[in-house]
Amino acid sequence: MAGLALFAGLAYWLLVLTEGAYLGSRVVCKLYDWTAGKYESIKQFDPYHERCFVGQPVAEALSHVSSPIVLDVAAGTSRFARALLDAGPGRGTTIGIDRSRPMLLEGRRFLAPGEKSVALVQADALKLPFPGNIFNAVVSLEALEFLPSVDVALREMTRVLRPGGVLFITNRKGAARRYMPGHVHRAEEVVALLAELGIANAGISRWQVNYDLVHGRKAQPAMQRPRAEASRPN
Repeated sequence: MAGLALFAGLAYWLLVLTEGAYLGSRVVCKLYDWTAGKYESIKQFDPYHERCFVGQPVAEALSHVSSPIVLDVAAGTSRFARALLDAGPGRGTTIGIDRSRPMLLEGRRFLAPGEKSVALVQADALKLPFPGNIFNAVVSLEALEFLPSVDVALREMTRVLRPGGVLFITNRKGAARRYMPGHVHRAEEVVALLAELGIANAGISRWQVNYDLVHGRKAQPAMQRPRAEASRPN
């Protein structure tokens, strides 16, 4: 009986608490494939809170951009895209990427019929299929701790972000730091890494019970100094 209880506890930790993070990205993706149809009912997102805490911060950061292009990494069921549409004036384009095709299909189902401002693409967060410096904002919510490499994911996110563009990511905190060692980092460590990647003055805000919001802007390239005029002959 003790062995069975130990096995059950291990399985619960690997498949439920950590959502397959220690078993590799294929297992994580497969678990989301299996639960895609129940994801929204499990999470029970509240439209008001989604607009206030998910959509509005990004909409306000992009208020000066006429037609922003936004990337949502690990988009799932289009949670962020819907919150941004609810919070903003309905301009610009949001591209959501996720490895799980069933999650993306659920996400499309929750969007209004004919909604053309949102594109959902099956892709890997560690190998974003986009050239560098094209997005006005990059967002990733409740996903970093389930990716194989936080460092690689953040490098990819900052690579595709335009200079002056904004980055919004959530960082897990609380009890998860004890049962997800190696996958959950202190927010200060994430800020330090972002600084190395060119995200200037990244800040930490309280977001939810289990998450902080880490946000900042990609530094503008340094202005090149004009070359000194060549000395004229006498």
